[in-house]
Amino acid sequence: MSIDMMTVAPRSFADLQALIGARMSMLPRRLSQIASFALSFPDEMALGTAAGIAQKAGVQPSALVRFSQSLGYSGFTDMQGVFQSRLRERVPSYEERLAHLRERGLQLSDAALLLDGFADAAVRSLDALRTNIDHATIDAAVAALARAETIYLVGLRRSFPVVAYIAYAMGNLGIRNVLIDGVAGLGAEQLRFISARDALIAVSFQPYAPETATLAAEAKARGPHVVAITDSPLSPLVPHADTRIDIAEANFEGFRSIAATMALGISLAVATAAARRDPNAASLQAAVP
Repeated sequence: MSIDMMTVAPRSFADLQALIGARMSMLPRRLSQIASFALSFPDEMALGTAAGIAQKAGVQPSALVRFSQSLGYSGFTDMQGVFQSRLRERVPSYEERLAHLRERGLQLSDAALLLDGFADAAVRSLDALRTNIDHATIDAAVAALARAETIYLVGLRRSFPVVAYIAYAMGNLGIRNVLIDGVAGLGAEQLRFISARDALIAVSFQPYAPETATLAAEAKARGPHVVAITDSPLSPLVPHADTRIDIAEANFEGFRSIAATMALGISLAVATAAARRDPNAASLQAAVP
């Protein structure tokens, strides 16, 4: 079936994401490059010029027009409007979230009420983790991590506390690891020595940190097993993941918990240490792609 088949152009970013994800496997190489770029760098798609976006995606500007039309839009500008709407409907800033709390009548000075709300979000996150986690996927991740010479960890912005905690735990457990913190813009240099003998844990949640996806792609090109911890099949980490663990964190008035992700992180660290000490551990027998 032609990729240029008639399509009703999505007018919400979520629907556009879903359509791009569904079509990606059918796209020619150049249009697939644009699809991957669009999912990884939606802000660039919203704010860039056609020429600038095409250059960064490694295609000709005419390919952007064809890509847009294959999704039902009249042209690139028509599609770009959906990416721009996403920015207008972006995740609210912390100041906006505080203002929302005030509008709801919650006194910010009442720490007990705030604690109760955040604790409840953490509990809901942990309950969802227990209910929804796929244990075979966890075993596959641990098997890959246990076999790795060095485990690299990358997760920037909101995800950084998670990978920093995993690095701390692995260090204390005697597991050689490298935390990619991106200080001074040196993330790529910190990943320079990763190889097929190693593994990478990459963590990112919506709104995704573009740097994390970029570093995961650069690392994957060198052959390590990539364990992605994320929140959606449409995450920009998905194309680079060998093993993907999805987590949905609950929120309290727009402030999301990371309790479940932290629990997963320490579980991976301890299980990896145990598997390394016991070559016959069940997790090491898991099939690793």
